[in-house]
Amino acid sequence: HYDGSLKEPVVLPARFPNLLVNGSQGIAVGMATNIPPHNLGETIAATIALIRKPEISDEELMQILPGPDFPTGAFICGREGMRKAFLTGRGSITMRARVEVEEDPKGKKRALIVSELPYQVNKAQLVESIAHLVREKKIEGIADLRDESNREGIRIVIELKREAVPEVVLNQLYKHTNLQCSFHCNYLALVDGRPKLCGVRELLLHFIEHRKQVVTRRTLFELAKAEERAHIVEGLLIALDHIDEVVALIRASKTPDEAKSGLMHRFGLTERQAKAILDMRLQRLTGLERDKLRAEYEELQKTIARLRAILADEKLLMDEIVKELEEVRARHADPRRTEITGAVGEIDLADLIQEELVLVAITHGGYIKRTPASAYRRQRRGGKGATAMRTKEGDFVARVIVGSTHADLLFFTNRGRAFRRKVYEIPEAARDARGKALVNLLALEPGERVSTTLLLDGDEAEGFIVLATRRGFVKKTALSEFAHMRRTGIIAVRLEEDDALIAAARSDGESDLVLTTRNGKAIRFPEEDVRPMGRQARGVMGVRLAADDAVVAMVRAPREDRDDLTLLVVSERGYGKRTALAEYPRQHRGGQGVITMKTGGRNGLVVGALLVDDEDDIALVTNTGRLIRFAAGSVPVLGRNTMGVKLAEVGEDEAVAAVAKVEDEEEAAS
Repeated sequence: HYDGSLKEPVVLPARFPNLLVNGSQGIAVGMATNIPPHNLGETIAATIALIRKPEISDEELMQILPGPDFPTGAFICGREGMRKAFLTGRGSITMRARVEVEEDPKGKKRALIVSELPYQVNKAQLVESIAHLVREKKIEGIADLRDESNREGIRIVIELKREAVPEVVLNQLYKHTNLQCSFHCNYLALVDGRPKLCGVRELLLHFIEHRKQVVTRRTLFELAKAEERAHIVEGLLIALDHIDEVVALIRASKTPDEAKSGLMHRFGLTERQAKAILDMRLQRLTGLERDKLRAEYEELQKTIARLRAILADEKLLMDEIVKELEEVRARHADPRRTEITGAVGEIDLADLIQEELVLVAITHGGYIKRTPASAYRRQRRGGKGATAMRTKEGDFVARVIVGSTHADLLFFTNRGRAFRRKVYEIPEAARDARGKALVNLLALEPGERVSTTLLLDGDEAEGFIVLATRRGFVKKTALSEFAHMRRTGIIAVRLEEDDALIAAARSDGESDLVLTTRNGKAIRFPEEDVRPMGRQARGVMGVRLAADDAVVAMVRAPREDRDDLTLLVVSERGYGKRTALAEYPRQHRGGQGVITMKTGGRNGLVVGALLVDDEDDIALVTNTGRLIRFAAGSVPVLGRNTMGVKLAEVGEDEAVAAVAKVEDEEEAAS
């Protein structure tokens, strides 16, 4: 408001970094600025962090204020452009629309639904450009295009032809339309009256310095007003304390000036105090009014003390700035609308890959390849004379995955990391070729190896990934947590230094888990005992281990025992046996389990366990690289508390290192 005083500020300055929050665009003589909008809550949080800790690093500041937040939502792809803009004031940000694939209830038609557009993209022009590209046949696979937007939000429906692959069409749209575009940041601002290119930290520092000046001037103004009022109230209180004498003096005076001079001389008042006494209304003489004046005087003294303390102590001044920032944040902050995702990869790769059924073969030694399933079907007429996948000595095919080239593969390593690759990214090779080493496909660290590979070819909104570690921890994480992954991998489970991820499995959450330890113990418990948790969690105790024990295997077992499935347990000295699942009682997780095989003596320690049927083909690999294969049906079914029978001859200085099923590519393709 404006009270008639020339010193009262007419316009209150912004209490938050308005230049960053609302952004700015403009062109002047020989220069231009293009500052994107930022989230109010994040910007204020970054400002407060810079006030509280001036030496805060740029990396820490970017954790709080990661980048722009556009009112239209959508996605920002990659962080490098935002990082450059943050540090230097210039950078290019890639934006993408939010697009989802929608199927009709019968599953016969699919459509791309655009619900959020990149910042400053005109919807009508976008729809027109898509229609033009379809007419010119630059984009194939679109059957219909509709704008169903209303007051509730944007909805552009792009119906696809039955044979079209949604991902391929979407990548073409990203490439040729403004569903993907760039925002070129240029943080040019007036600093002390001169245009200057600033990084985000510098802009925040200038804002903080500006607020210090504003709050200091405002505090001086409020202090002057408070002191002036206190001076007047002090005079009124003196008059009230000597009211009879004051009234007599005023009545005896011939003129107001004589009364004013008499008051100043008699009570030591200033001219302003004396004038305020003469202007005082008679209602001030009531007891209630006197109490109000005394309360006002005490409150004014407190206010004066507080304002003087702010001016004398910079920390209190900064606290005042922070308090005002927090008030703005509490009143106006809203959640981030624009989602930040990984960097945009090559968008034209899927266009070149035809969707087809392929076989992905992974060997125990860490080699991988993909082969069209049709190659195996054509050669099946030749019987068993066909050449199988060529492997190194001591290696074998441990996993065969059948899926579409557009499906995804999840790779889990012993270090607890996860990688995600499209099936079409797996190198294609002939059926008798060895394939490519996984270390050349994934960014594995020295000593890191792939423990398990899972195919994702369906709905990832439901289901879980179950993980088990060597120290007995188990963990269940929603499959959706692995939807967006960096090329360099993500943390799937937090491991201690002496722990390792040994197994991973996809689950519906309604099975039993069986953990087997090297000292011959096994525990079976329902999967519901493990609550869902995030990727960064360590997990919960699945089995309580002795000091020298460790988990060597995890299998998912059906809830109801089946006669055709048994648990095969193998020891390091080449002994093994099968045991019916019914022999393993269902317990709660965290127990010590029951004996599954006697260890020590001729057996040694347990090296692995598998859930098998009579038709499975099993391979043992020794630490010298020797490979022994046998049929699971040839292993006798024995009780838990037994030592088993000899499965393979193992030398004095030799031991079984691993046990696995041998997959047959020919059978998988059939």
